[in-house]
Amino acid sequence: MARLLQAPPKFHPSEWATANKMQCASTESQKSRSERMTAESRRLQDEIEKTTQKTQSDVNKKIDQRRDEIKFWKQELDNKLEQIVHETEVLLTFKTRLEKSLESCKEPLDIAQKCLLNRQRRAGIDLVHDEVDQELAKEAEVLHGVIALLERTLEQTNEQIRLNRSAKYDLEMDLKDKFTALMIDDYCASLTDNTPDIRYADNALKIEGNFVSPEDWIDFSNINVEKAEKQRNNSLVLRALIDGILSQTVSDMCKQRETVNVAFRNRVKEVKDAKNKLETLLAMVMDETTSQEKNIAALKKAIADKEGPVKVAQTRLEARKHRPNVELCYDTVQYRLTSEVQEIRKNIQRQDTLAQAEAELKALSRRQLSLEEEIQVKENTLYIDEVLCMQMRESVSINSF
Repeated sequence: MARLLQAPPKFHPSEWATANKMQCASTESQKSRSERMTAESRRLQDEIEKTTQKTQSDVNKKIDQRRDEIKFWKQELDNKLEQIVHETEVLLTFKTRLEKSLESCKEPLDIAQKCLLNRQRRAGIDLVHDEVDQELAKEAEVLHGVIALLERTLEQTNEQIRLNRSAKYDLEMDLKDKFTALMIDDYCASLTDNTPDIRYADNALKIEGNFVSPEDWIDFSNINVEKAEKQRNNSLVLRALIDGILSQTVSDMCKQRETVNVAFRNRVKEVKDAKNKLETLLAMVMDETTSQEKNIAALKKAIADKEGPVKVAQTRLEARKHRPNVELCYDTVQYRLTSEVQEIRKNIQRQDTLAQAEAELKALSRRQLSLEEEIQVKENTLYIDEVLCMQMRESVSINSF
């Protein structure tokens, strides 16, 4: 206890002075270090601030550049989208033209086939495989070929429209992504240090999703643009082809239609000429029949008229056979009577042409019947060609679509 109450030791004045000097030196040294640290901190702060500002400025420039790139490709995609949409709309009108042209071929083909079928009803010698039949068959062949060509072209057009729409879809999807990316980068460009809703994002540096390189990003849009341009060019070529096909098919059909019509007109004229000749011949036969009938009547009358003289001559000869004895003389009377009977018999024999005349009359009747039947055949042919076929063909309309 006594030891605890003992007074603390006292230092020597030199120790006190030394301790004070040491405190001053230590304080000065600490102050100097602190000042250096403060200066270094300020320098570092200035450097960091400048670096941060520079980096942020560079990022802002990069964002602006990126926005310009997106806007450029967005404009390119917009242009191609507008072109492919317009081209598809135009191609759809060409598709409609093809469909109308294809539909318009059905009636001419149906009429050509009906004409061929109707002409099978011609009778007798008129059932001939003439130029009209040949040209009608060729017309049906031309129309079948045109229909097949238009159907193939329509299929090709439908496929091109599908490809155009596929390219349009790719452009729209790319544009949709570009629009979203541009909105995001516009938002990023609007952010500043004082923006209220900025915040820390713990996973900001973590790479998620399938990032692509800038080259791949450019290639992706470039491929879409090139695909759209390729399909647009293909569509332009196809439209030119369709124009040529429609023009050529209409020309072919019109040319063949006119060829058939000319063949019909020529054939109708030939049949009419033949009918007129037959009617002329029929009139001649009927005139000759009348003449022959008169001739037969005259022959019959002539034969009838000779019965009296024959009877008289023969009665006289019979009576003179009964002259007695020497009176039974072959005198001039007997001679002349005999001569008369022979002469009359001879003339009657010459009148036997009646049988031949009657045979000729029958032949004329057969000829008249044959001519009348042939005229009916011609009338039937004219009805089929001129009334049924040619009038039906007048309704054929070949239009250029």
